Amino acid sequence: MKTNKRIISGLFSIVIIIAAASQLAAQTAAAKSSSDGKPSGATQWSVQVEKVDPGDVTLEPAFRVAIYENLLHELAKTKRFKEVFRSGDQNGRDIADLLTLKTTVQKYTPGSETRRAVTTVTGATKLKVRSQLYTRDGRLILERVVDGNVRFFGSNLRATHNLARNIAKTIKKSSLPEPTLSIPEQKTEGPPVSTAQAVRSHAD
Repeated sequence: MKTNKRIISGLFSIVIIIAAASQLAAQTAAAKSSSDGKPSGATQWSVQVEKVDPGDVTLEPAFRVAIYENLLHELAKTKRFKEVFRSGDQNGRDIADLLTLKTTVQKYTPGSETRRAVTTVTGATKLKVRSQLYTRDGRLILERVVDGNVRFFGSNLRATHNLARNIAKTIKKSSLPEPTLSIPEQKTEGPPVSTAQAVRSHAD
């Protein structure tokens, strides 16, 4: 009889330990989720990525396109934004909480794939850009200078991937203000027409 009681008591203790461990694991997962990104149910910004501005730097069109396409891909991977729109995408027109990302090239050193393969010291391809996030009303909420280099093996275009990844990481780690719940103002042409005027016009 005493043996059965000890067994039941032991099993009860094990159940309590398992329940406590499960609760701790759930709390840890929730805390990690909050630290990794936006909490569940919170409003997220969307972002529209403008085409890369070469600034005063001579940059091949292939590099500008590669930076842009890699940037779209890397931003989507961060899960920081609800939606990522291309420049000129009309689907973003009515999104209230929409940011605009502008990327301007500040420095570009072409480098040499051959020299990198031979020496692994010289021939680095270097890219430096200024990334800026603006709200709909033109307010600048984030500005960072980001590098993207290829110092060892790899093609010159590899620098564009490294740059886009670094920009996305920088934005993900940065603190952004909470998006508002305001709806974009819909502009109408001409003065407002009252109900009485509309009725009289219809009667005439």
